[in-house]
Amino acid sequence: MSAINNATCGAPAWIGKGLTCVCFKRKGTYERICFHLTPIQEERLKRLKCRMKVFFDASRRDHQDALRALWSATYPNEELQGLISDQWKKMGWQGKDPSTDFRGAGFISLENLLFFAKTFSISFQHLLEKQGGKRAAWEYPFAVAGVNITFMIMQMLDLDASKPRTFIRGVFLQMLSEDQWAFDLLYCVAFMIMDKQWLERNATYMEFNDVLKSTRAQLERELLMEEVLRIEDMPSYGLLC
Repeated sequence: MSAINNATCGAPAWIGKGLTCVCFKRKGTYERICFHLTPIQEERLKRLKCRMKVFFDASRRDHQDALRALWSATYPNEELQGLISDQWKKMGWQGKDPSTDFRGAGFISLENLLFFAKTFSISFQHLLEKQGGKRAAWEYPFAVAGVNITFMIMQMLDLDASKPRTFIRGVFLQMLSEDQWAFDLLYCVAFMIMDKQWLERNATYMEFNDVLKSTRAQLERELLMEEVLRIEDMPSYGLLC
């Protein structure tokens, strides 16, 4: 994305000062990222923020069903012995009870994993099985990495802020108005970027947080590119299959 044209829009002093929109130059024309939400943006943002506030509750039937659905999508030929089982460890949960790993990001992190498994099953299985590239002896745990990616995206988008602090939020809201699954698609792209950077760095588990930071930086760069109007326009979306 080109820098803000100071002559036309002024310096980016809107940050934290409550202006409803800003101008930026894209493809030679001035467009507006509006923080005064359209009805569809408001409705979809409300729904997404609601999803983000749902804690995982192991006593809820729908949450139990979602866990079972994740297992079935991940290991369709293996029967799950129980919601608390050593089987979960091979998916990359820290113990035999995956519900204890959702505390950081809540139920939406499970929804993200399930969306990834069902929408891009080849890529999902590729990352799950750590296929391709030279892998470290101490790899990142797949499922727990997924929960951390959800939390990272939530922080990056800053959707709970009363006033926008970055362009990223505004760009994402435009994308959300085009596709109600924009958050879930962004999650899938982020997971692919993370694994790609992991391999490029020849990283080990102790470097996971550094890889996650660089993943966020890459996401931000791609979201702010001039030609990116949808998640599908992001260069790294092409990593998915």
